[in-house]
Amino acid sequence: MPTNIIYYAIVNEFSSRESPGGVIRRTIGEGERDDQAFTGNLNWEHTPLLYSYERGNLDSKFYEITEDEANEIVERIRRTVADQAARTTGNE
Repeated sequence: MPTNIIYYAIVNEFSSRESPGGVIRRTIGEGERDDQAFTGNLNWEHTPLLYSYERGNLDSKFYEITEDEANEIVERIRRTVADQAARTTGNE
């Protein structure tokens, strides 16, 4: 079975569907499933958030999105981290 990747926008009380707080990708293949969030470390890292949501934890909402939409969120996170680093080092 080929690997399937589904992307989700993360929306909580500090974000909106138009400007999600983050992105998760769920990779499904050969009887396995792995959920990863793109983090402020600029890496995809394992996360239990989507699994928790599916079991009733409604702290955040998750909306299925396209790969292009996911890439836009990833680029926004990269820019935000770079801007914060520039401010910290005084290289604005």
